[in-house]
Amino acid sequence: MGRKFFVGGNWKCNGTSEEVKKIISTLNDGQVPASDVVEVVISPPFVFLPLVKSSLHPDFHVAAQNCWVKKGGAFTGEISAEMLKNIDIHWVILGHSERRLLLGESSEFVGDKVAYALSQGLKVIACVGETLEQRESRATMDVVAAQTKAIAERISDWTNVVVAYEPVWAIGTGKVATPAQAQEVHSALRKWLETNVSAQVAESTRLIYGG
Repeated sequence: MGRKFFVGGNWKCNGTSEEVKKIISTLNDGQVPASDVVEVVISPPFVFLPLVKSSLHPDFHVAAQNCWVKKGGAFTGEISAEMLKNIDIHWVILGHSERRLLLGESSEFVGDKVAYALSQGLKVIACVGETLEQRESRATMDVVAAQTKAIAERISDWTNVVVAYEPVWAIGTGKVATPAQAQEVHSALRKWLETNVSAQVAESTRLIYGG
């Protein structure tokens, strides 16, 4: 069986209630193939998760943009995986480059977060990608492999993981990777998974591009 198509939309730190309602209306009116053909996941800011979840077409899924690395407690400002499950949110984005670069999340920390989210029954969009400096120094695959390795060392079941290759230089800059550039990394990443995890994981894991 082939891999199901996957489309994700990360709204980042944007929107008001009225703007969100307009976007939801547009999405609900859109013509999208059946859910057994393509999986659509929308990721609004935390404060809008209940609104989007309650209003969005039931064939679409809703993701949080982050969650904490362990069970909740005295972690001001954080949201736990358990909280997300409690409000019927089943997807989460982890390891986005903005959190890696701006908030100092290491690959090891991201790996721990992925493992904990999966252990609590969430599905994960795990982000990897290189900076412009790393690409120009021809270190793209070294960086992406190291980021993926930190996840692979901490999980054994990849069923609920989608890997998003998001080159940092193509996020919010107006630049985009060419299809050839994205496909080159996807191909190398799939080979890395085959060599370092398993042929089955390499074949079945969905790799997407974001930027």
